[in-house]
Amino acid sequence: MNEVKQILVDIHTHHPRPDVLSPTMAGIHPWDAECGYALPDFSLCDIIGETGLDYAREVDKTTQERLFRAHLEAAERLQKPVVLHTVRAFEPTIKILTAYNIKGIVFHGFTGSDQQAREALLRGYHLSFGDRSLRSPKTRQAIASTPLDRLFCETDDNASLDIAEIYAEVAKIKSVALAELVKEIYENYKRLFRL
Repeated sequence: MNEVKQILVDIHTHHPRPDVLSPTMAGIHPWDAECGYALPDFSLCDIIGETGLDYAREVDKTTQERLFRAHLEAAERLQKPVVLHTVRAFEPTIKILTAYNIKGIVFHGFTGSDQQAREALLRGYHLSFGDRSLRSPKTRQAIASTPLDRLFCETDDNASLDIAEIYAEVAKIKSVALAELVKEIYENYKRLFRL
């Protein structure tokens, strides 16, 4: 019997690998909102981000929000998905998102509660889980209740982490076969990018 090689998707990584499918991204991080960087050429990337709001940092909130809206306007115009960085700003993020028609939204490194996960999922958004997500008991519950068709895994900025480790732990939390999780995440990727 021939085995079909399964494709692992790392939806958000700072360290792409040739054997893992990862979208190219462009954006200005909310930590850099006050640096005065020009917006990148979003037409050259697969996904816009990471962008969003981080109210745990001492970066002017109004400036963060202005930059976030500029990213969302570009995403809406170019019909590109967005990867969000959201820290201590879930409700303001949701409020801003409602003003835009974005084709796909992924909350990266989701560490929120099960209630926040449900709210994001009800709005049609995706949740991506990584190493930090797995360390939070409340987020592990959110992983358990996130439908497979709205879920991604990621390594973010951890160069030593193999995405297969995240897949294995998420499959365990969700009580699904690893092969099923891999297949579903690949299907999510295809839908997000209309492949």
